[in-house]
Amino acid sequence: MIRTTLAAAALVTLASPTVALADIPDPVRAMIEAAIETGDEEKVRTVIDLAKTTNPDDVAQLDALLASFERDLALAKAAEEAAAQKEIRSAGFFDNWTGQGELGAFTSTGNAENTGITASLNLTREGINWRHKLSGRADYQETDGVATREQFLAAYEPNLKITDRLFAYALAQYERDRFQGFSARYSASGGLGYDVLTDGPTLSVKAGPAWRRTELTTGASTSNLAGLAALDFDWAISDSLSFTQDASALVQSGSSTFISDTGFQAAISDALSVRLSYTLEHDTDPPLGAVKTDTLSRITILYDF
Repeated sequence: MIRTTLAAAALVTLASPTVALADIPDPVRAMIEAAIETGDEEKVRTVIDLAKTTNPDDVAQLDALLASFERDLALAKAAEEAAAQKEIRSAGFFDNWTGQGELGAFTSTGNAENTGITASLNLTREGINWRHKLSGRADYQETDGVATREQFLAAYEPNLKITDRLFAYALAQYERDRFQGFSARYSASGGLGYDVLTDGPTLSVKAGPAWRRTELTTGASTSNLAGLAALDFDWAISDSLSFTQDASALVQSGSSTFISDTGFQAAISDALSVRLSYTLEHDTDPPLGAVKTDTLSRITILYDF
């Protein structure tokens, strides 16, 4: 879409009566036209700069051409951005979602040592001022008809964009893991986040107060005020290989929880990729009979939509 916009803007520039190209030699003009047809903005500017070097008598015309190209380009980009914002503003809540589905297998150590299946779904909706995130994950295994791993998580996180990098967040989360000793764990948090890195590798951090209620498998329950801190790091090492690191800490009186998820993802096609990941979850004071640290090694296939 961007290349098409650039090419259209540049062709308008060539056709503009305000740009005099009659004095530019035909080979130079052909070179500039070829660069414009690619829709590559940097290539157009590089070719015009070279043409100015080899044709010093035509610098004025070439400068006029470049200035007209940049003006038309800015107008085309502004029109495209306005159209995109209009589409977002008029979209319904169920429109403009993007997502990623994941399915695969895992091995675990800790409270349960086994292999099983894992599935997850992550959805994101980017708006003008708001970003919505929905996520869910399930890890499950049965051995001889008896469940030996049963872990479920669902979360919803809306973000309000305050500046280009600063945002406010809210988080509602539900977890279930009988082998860690709780039948349900509810968490709610709100605070501020900041996009530390936005070009190349991306890094986002957030922190704020939280509340967590844990319903134990014994029938007892606890409710605690806590503090939440988290980071999300993504790095596209190459066009087909990326590295991700997510970490969170929920600190409270009683049992605090620290989670780290490290993954490598390799693209198979435009929509499919394979992911290897290692998740470590540590509870400082787990229920009686549960160990403090669980690990999960996953190999999964991801589908982007």
